[in-house]
Amino acid sequence: MSRSLLVTGAAGFIGSNFIHYWIREHPADRLIAYDALTYAGNIANLASLQDHPNFSFVHADICDHDRVLATLREHAVDTVVHFAAESHVDRSITGPDAFIETNVVGTHSLLKAAREVWLGGATPLPHRFHHVSTDEVYGTLLPAAPAFTENHKYEPNSPYSASKAASDHLVRAYHHTYGMQVTTSNCSNNYGPYHFPEKLIPLCITNILRGLPLPVYGDGSNIRDWLYVEDHCRGIELVLEKGAIGETYNVGGNNEWSNMAIVHQLCDALDARFAREPALRAQFPDAPGAGGGSARDLITFVEDRAGHDWRYAIDATRITDELGYSPRESFETGLERTLDWFLANEQWWRPLLVD
Repeated sequence: MSRSLLVTGAAGFIGSNFIHYWIREHPADRLIAYDALTYAGNIANLASLQDHPNFSFVHADICDHDRVLATLREHAVDTVVHFAAESHVDRSITGPDAFIETNVVGTHSLLKAAREVWLGGATPLPHRFHHVSTDEVYGTLLPAAPAFTENHKYEPNSPYSASKAASDHLVRAYHHTYGMQVTTSNCSNNYGPYHFPEKLIPLCITNILRGLPLPVYGDGSNIRDWLYVEDHCRGIELVLEKGAIGETYNVGGNNEWSNMAIVHQLCDALDARFAREPALRAQFPDAPGAGGGSARDLITFVEDRAGHDWRYAIDATRITDELGYSPRESFETGLERTLDWFLANEQWWRPLLVD
């Protein structure tokens, strides 16, 4: 039986990857991509799907309740996959209002509209509301502390993570109060194609290719758990197909790396590419590797971020044991795929850069 999925934040990094993954794996389903196209939403991420018969795009804000309501009804949506969020921690520190508006008010707008459509009649309609959240709601971990499980208490430390925590609680409340069929996933740091260049991995890749400094906060010792974006999409797929209603699943990559180790690995990987692929030297003449130099020379340490969480790590035991999840990409293989994509798609990332 086919589904009609409304995917919010569909022109963003993870949302667009999910759209591409789902339309490939579930060709009979209808995909309604919903995005306000703010700075991190890029319609080019979905350009290849514009003529697909089961794909449609709605340019609108999730805070526009009437538009959400009309979209749910027009497309007979039975499944919402909610990615839309302001997500850059630095931006949340300098301008938290947008994070409250999108992540809290916007999520509530979606929930209200979905409740009216799915639960407002005499008989509830079959439905699912899947909310995509982050490991940052759990706060920070000490070096030897066990990884975050679904039972870890919430301790958000930035306006971004606090706004995501609030949205998690709203989704839970709509299940317990109104009976909405919800699931939530909290994921670790994603990387891969279409990753907006303000984040660590794409920033390093694009700066190395242009011969620009690689800014590293503090001493670079902060640790994150990294998940290749397609493995995240696969995890959401399992939750939608087999996850228990009202439950939360942590989706992780079992890949803890310090920021410094990631920067070093990216530098060395690109240097090796330039050494064995002469065409790259002509394509990116400003990269250190084009002249036989080392990208590590671009590393520049900058003042640490305010309230910078030291370590995140996901314990994915539950989704593994209950739903059979396991990531297919190691960090090394996922990084190679990511490098392949960025080297082949300069026309995508060049217009997004602000020097």
